[in-house]
Amino acid sequence: QVHLVETGGGLVQAGETLRLSCVEAGSTSRLDVMGWYRQPPGKQREVVATINNDGTIEYADSVKGRFTISRDNAENIAYLQMNSLKPEDTGVYYCYGEFKPVSALARSRVYWGQGTQVVVSS
Repeated sequence: QVHLVETGGGLVQAGETLRLSCVEAGSTSRLDVMGWYRQPPGKQREVVATINNDGTIEYADSVKGRFTISRDNAENIAYLQMNSLKPEDTGVYYCYGEFKPVSALARSRVYWGQGTQVVVSS
């Protein structure tokens, strides 16, 4: 069973920096996709950034130029470097992992971490 554990959240002022880490344990295979989602207070969970096993990266428009996602080359570890934080970045940040289906008859396997709280004050 895959388990994802996030660390690095906290309370910061606008303009400051945080770095989140996600470590996976329990799988012998490399996750096809890892990423970060966040859930602002009172809102739905939204994608922040994803990175595929081949290095393909996508960012939400709201974080482009400020956030950087990366992953370990050999292990299921992902990072999110968050610079120039804004109050609207506040929320619970969740690590995401996915094994893509290996055939048309299979389905994706998706895993979520417990979340880490990020609060940005103005």
